Amino acid sequence: MNKEEDILLKEGKMLPVMEHFYTLQGEGAHTGKAAYFIRLGGCDVGCHWCDVKESWDPNLHPLMNAEEIAETAARHCKTIVLTGGEPLMWNLDILTSKLKELGCTVHIETSGAYPMSGHIDWITLSPKKTGLPKEEIYAKAHELKVIVFNNNDFKFAQEQAAKVSENCTLYLQSEWSKRDEMYPKITDFILENPEWRASVQTHKYLNIP
Repeated sequence: MNKEEDILLKEGKMLPVMEHFYTLQGEGAHTGKAAYFIRLGGCDVGCHWCDVKESWDPNLHPLMNAEEIAETAARHCKTIVLTGGEPLMWNLDILTSKLKELGCTVHIETSGAYPMSGHIDWITLSPKKTGLPKEEIYAKAHELKVIVFNNNDFKFAQEQAAKVSENCTLYLQSEWSKRDEMYPKITDFILENPEWRASVQTHKYLNIP
């Protein structure tokens, strides 16, 4: 990356885009809705079970003009999901301003490990033990989605739920490779703690992105 590109990246005029695609939202409160996903490269939270580790190194992904990618996304759909990687590593002001100008509703899925930027309508907070959320993001989250990999994650989920607002919807979602083991436990947990809901990666069952 040259000096000029680095400046454009910091300003949010350019962003490392791993992929972008039109599909159905597979998880959480908006499951089943048509949405255009913009997956940004770059993440240093380092979850060992991450299913998109190829997103971690931002240098592997081309820098794209933020306004141009917004225009491409808006031509397909008015519901846009920013994901990663960790999208909040980058300045999202220009991208999201353009999306809002084009009449879009902007969702983000984030670990919360970086400060908020951009104009976001729906925040899915998916906290990770390896990089806990910034305190200010808890109150802004619309849904809390905790990935369950082992039994200790139920305690972590409760600790994280204590920090979000009372209007935040609570979800437990099994890590994909552990789904046969963990969903029975998630079911039992929710029956005992009905404020929680189960989230399932329906896009993997539907064999779509």
